[in-house]
Amino acid sequence: MTDRIEVSRTIPADPSTIFAVLTDPIGHVAIDSSGMLMDATGERVTAAGDTFVVHMDREALGDVPLGHYDVTVTITAFEPDREIAWTIEGTIRPSIGHVYGYRLEPQDGSTLVTSYYDWSDIRQEWREKGVFPVISGQALRGTLGILERVVRRGYR
Repeated sequence: MTDRIEVSRTIPADPSTIFAVLTDPIGHVAIDSSGMLMDATGERVTAAGDTFVVHMDREALGDVPLGHYDVTVTITAFEPDREIAWTIEGTIRPSIGHVYGYRLEPQDGSTLVTSYYDWSDIRQEWREKGVFPVISGQALRGTLGILERVVRRGYR
């Protein structure tokens, strides 16, 4: 069993166009395939350590009755037009320790986008609960499809 999921998709857009979506808090909401991300507040991120708040609804997954709640996204990796990753701090303290991210690799007139979800550093108590992964590889693939649709339509 691995503690990481990676899925990739070639998107017919340049890395900077895709990165613009991934650095905008509302961009995360716009491309979410899980249905949990309802809204976001905060400024476009520009460096590791930047944060923004995402307003969530876990009821979309139908697994845990958390209802509406907020999480703080903290950027952990930031390389313009190449990679962005973050961890989440929500109502559970200390944070669980899972990481989401994207790597962008320029291709001939397009970009290979790899979405990843890594829970290898979660606290032992969460590992023992057996609830990870929360998001499936299928959901990550769905988000990449939505990301392509968003950039094709001209994300603002």
